[in-house]
Amino acid sequence: MDLRNLIRVINDFPEPGISFKDITTLLRDAEGFRVAIDQLVDYGKMRQVDLVVGPEARGFVIGAPLAYALGVGFVPIRKPGKLPAETMRKEYSLEYGKDALEMHRDAIQPGERVLIVDDLLATGGTIRSSVDLVEQLGGVVAGICFLIEISSLNGRSKLSSYDVHTVIQYD
Repeated sequence: MDLRNLIRVINDFPEPGISFKDITTLLRDAEGFRVAIDQLVDYGKMRQVDLVVGPEARGFVIGAPLAYALGVGFVPIRKPGKLPAETMRKEYSLEYGKDALEMHRDAIQPGERVLIVDDLLATGGTIRSSVDLVEQLGGVVAGICFLIEISSLNGRSKLSSYDVHTVIQYD
């Protein structure tokens, strides 16, 4: 199955010059969604992880079923002010702006092997910040996976010392 056929591309969203990869069309296709998660599960099984971590919001959509299939817990990384307990914060740059992420201070124990997952690797800012939060808590980043990678944005360069897997690639 060619999963690229299930991704809707919207040009000039959220601003001119951006080619947005909309995964909602893949998510609504039961077989396509299953195939995509199964491919990530195959990668995750090789990493022998204790937890899956995913940033808000599409990282939740991909990460939660991945964690379930791997039989491990899921840790959300959220936008500032969304988590109720004590948090750690990391600011980062987006392809089209700046933002910050937070994670509970007690979400990861030192030495736990973590698989970080998100829907899209673009410039790498979101995931680099997620990596930093995991490592600040003593977690070991066992792998990083994405449904989609836009290789022309060179986000992989921010993750060069990590094992990175993507299911779909765009230039």
